[in-house]
Amino acid sequence: MAEKDCYRTTGYDTLGPFSHESRPTLKRVGISSNSHKAINNLLVGTARYCIDEGIEAFFGCTKDTDDEIQALGISVLQNKDIASYTRQACVIGTTAWGFSRDDLQGQFDYLFVDEAGQVSVANLIAMSRATSNIILMGDQMQLGQPAQGTHPGESGLSTLDYLLHHTPTISEDRGVFLETTYRMHSAVNRFISEAIYEGKLHSHPDNDKQVIKVPIDYTGAINKEAGVIFIPVEHEGNTQASDEEVEAIQHAVQDILGRVFCDKGGKTRPIGWDDMLFVAPYNFQVNKIREALGPNAKVGSVDKFQGQEAPVVFFSMCASDANDSPRGMDFLFDKNRINVAISRAQSLAVIVGNPSLANSTANSVSQQAKVNIFCQLLHLSQMVESNA
Repeated sequence: MAEKDCYRTTGYDTLGPFSHESRPTLKRVGISSNSHKAINNLLVGTARYCIDEGIEAFFGCTKDTDDEIQALGISVLQNKDIASYTRQACVIGTTAWGFSRDDLQGQFDYLFVDEAGQVSVANLIAMSRATSNIILMGDQMQLGQPAQGTHPGESGLSTLDYLLHHTPTISEDRGVFLETTYRMHSAVNRFISEAIYEGKLHSHPDNDKQVIKVPIDYTGAINKEAGVIFIPVEHEGNTQASDEEVEAIQHAVQDILGRVFCDKGGKTRPIGWDDMLFVAPYNFQVNKIREALGPNAKVGSVDKFQGQEAPVVFFSMCASDANDSPRGMDFLFDKNRINVAISRAQSLAVIVGNPSLANSTANSVSQQAKVNIFCQLLHLSQMVESNA
């Protein structure tokens, strides 16, 4: 996309390459999502870009969530005051509660809805009165909105689930599929692309500079600079926590702490606690891992880490048998949940689990597809290792 087209798409006035005659119409832009943190993340990025490019606009939000809010000159407003600031060349972020106000009806030219896979259809309809154009951004193949109450028909679906019905990518006549990941090394993305996105997701070439050096003569389990590693831990009778997997994670952490990580810019640093995420499907296992590793470890459920990233991600499967696990294999092998867990990794995704999970008994075609996702993960870890 040409520079001029970019400016026209964002709709901001500019001191840049346009003559007075070709200068685009000034636009009023809204940004929304399910949380102030997500809203402000996009707002901060937009404000920083406009400052760098010399684009003049008013920026506002309704909650101060970041030190950069004040540093970038973003005003903190109350929802009741937003209508007074919807001037030409403005970018204002708030939640559905703000955009659904009667005094904001028709006040915005464009409304960008971030993380639309977690925004309900009802909230989108309420916000839609504020604008004449809606741009949805998100990924329906990650975790959707938390279910609250009972909703008839499809009224409880997120916006993207309602529009796309879990299709992994979007067709050209309905939108734009962003086919490049700027996070994952290609050895990690290989699984995510093939298993989740029909082989259409590609790693940016610079991502492959993100590697973790393996010490000479090392013979342990963490034996790759990048990719997927499966650490098999056999156990029986575990449903939502495994002491055996916790112990294996402790050993692996000791192996990787202090190794040299090279980022995509060529800078190096020793791997520390801030460079690792520890993920488990059940809170019981989350608590066990946190107790074993101490307060410096970043430990949480899959839901907690959506949107985050780190050079290394450990994913503990916990259960001895998928059929006996809480909520069954439909939860443990959920494609979206596995996608979120693995795709947090910039360089290494380390899965710790019972290899017998691959032999779980499926009672339907959909369950067999879920088991196959896990089998793909195991196969890739072995295939990459044999080619290393």
